[in-house]
Amino acid sequence: MRDRFLLRPGVVYLNHGSFGACPRPVFERYQAWQRELEAEPVEFLGRRFTALMRAARESLAAFAGADPDDLVFVPNATTGLNALARSLRLDPGDEVLATDHEYGALDRTWTFVCEKLGARYVRRPLPLPIASTEEILDAVWSGVGNRTRVLFLSHVTSTTAIVFPVTELVRRAHERGILTVIDGAHAPGQIPLDLAALGTDFYAGNCHKWMNAPKGSAFLYARAEVQPLLEPLVVSWGWHSDRPGPSRFVDEHEWQGTRDVAAYLAVPAAIEFMAEHDWPEVQRACHDLATAARDRINALTGLPPLTPAAGGWFGQMATVALPPCDHEALQRRLFDEFAIEVPTFSWNGGSYLRVSIQAYNDASDVDALVAALSRLLPTMA
Repeated sequence: MRDRFLLRPGVVYLNHGSFGACPRPVFERYQAWQRELEAEPVEFLGRRFTALMRAARESLAAFAGADPDDLVFVPNATTGLNALARSLRLDPGDEVLATDHEYGALDRTWTFVCEKLGARYVRRPLPLPIASTEEILDAVWSGVGNRTRVLFLSHVTSTTAIVFPVTELVRRAHERGILTVIDGAHAPGQIPLDLAALGTDFYAGNCHKWMNAPKGSAFLYARAEVQPLLEPLVVSWGWHSDRPGPSRFVDEHEWQGTRDVAAYLAVPAAIEFMAEHDWPEVQRACHDLATAARDRINALTGLPPLTPAAGGWFGQMATVALPPCDHEALQRRLFDEFAIEVPTFSWNGGSYLRVSIQAYNDASDVDALVAALSRLLPTMA
């Protein structure tokens, strides 16, 4: 499906996980919404806005297993989680429990909020490689104490690309009266998602990554019972609105100042694109290719995999350990000399590479990466 995307020819693009990539028909629908807005801005934003956004939320809610009134569009998952973190009323000494695998921007968000309130952001280490689900459950749960008020976890971690057992941890947290917040930046479109079944209090997910929607489209979900805890990041006409509407939650977070909402309105087109191309089969094929990439790089380096091969530990994205090296120079040379776009990074004292496989990738892309690494790694130790 390479020709269905807008990616530059000649680049081996193995970094869908960072910013995604939008298919041509979805991008065309996005631009059509922008043109429609400019043709009659008052009609679009003044008279049609509520109905258009409602239809887009209904499509997204059906895809994610939620009620349309329990989610709102946001530009990205980080924005949604900032709205949540800044809303919570934590007392001095209260704790927000997470792991050392969380996304760096959200580590900063929680540290910022906790420092202002006198609370503590506690990051439990999860050593690699991970051998079992019980190992994660025990490591996380051992960090729960009498002052734990919030459990914050990634559904799919950004750095290590591991699918966390969030359902069981959410269940345990609710038994203890602990609020649960899930960072689902990498989950929608890459692994199955059913928010109602998951049962978490709050969930933020990106549509512009694995769902293939335009950049700047994401959502924040909140169970109806906890929506009163949320405050809008932008206070505008939706705050204390007297218009007839589905919920205060939707009004306060959706009805802001003048803005381009075309990326949100194009989300249904992205969902349609996935349905038309048998996305479960695409996910399976991409996972198989990600597995092959992981195994071949591990064989090249002689280093162990981060997780077992079976058991749903990763989806279309896999992280592998590298020998000690200048990871920035390696990433630069992979692109400059081999036209391969793939992230390398330092994390917890080690060097790593994360490979993302999307519908536009095939075995030749993995061949190119392995061949390039086999030439570069011996020279960069």
